[in-house]
Amino acid sequence: MENFTPYSSMIGGIILGVASTLLLMTGRIAGISGILSNLIPPQTDDTMWRVLFITGLLIGAAAYPVFGGDMTFLDVNPYQLADNAHYVLLVIAGLLVGGGTYIGAGCTSGHGICGLGRLSLRSLTAVMIFMAVAIVTVFIMRTVLGG
Repeated sequence: MENFTPYSSMIGGIILGVASTLLLMTGRIAGISGILSNLIPPQTDDTMWRVLFITGLLIGAAAYPVFGGDMTFLDVNPYQLADNAHYVLLVIAGLLVGGGTYIGAGCTSGHGICGLGRLSLRSLTAVMIFMAVAIVTVFIMRTVLGG
């Protein structure tokens, strides 16, 4: 219990509750890739909630360290990239993530929170693949590459 963080945990629970409430009240999925992909270019008449959702994410992420959020887990300055980060690799990584969400018909939040909540077999398959890839990645990073 030495790393117990009740306030952060409570805020995380509230955020998950908002995602679940969005699904229950409106039938909309709180998957970031779906919200963003239907925003640029606008594909429906419901762009306002999408703009507010994305704006809230950006403001919340920027406000977290400003209001005393602990960023030491990053082991870097949250306002700059690490000195050895290569911008080309960051762009490639972003394109791979975007392509993966397109191929997988959703992102981790959409499949993991809302898709599993709807008992979607496609989402269960996607989450199992996400977890398997994460486990393999951590194994490679820690044991093979020594990171």
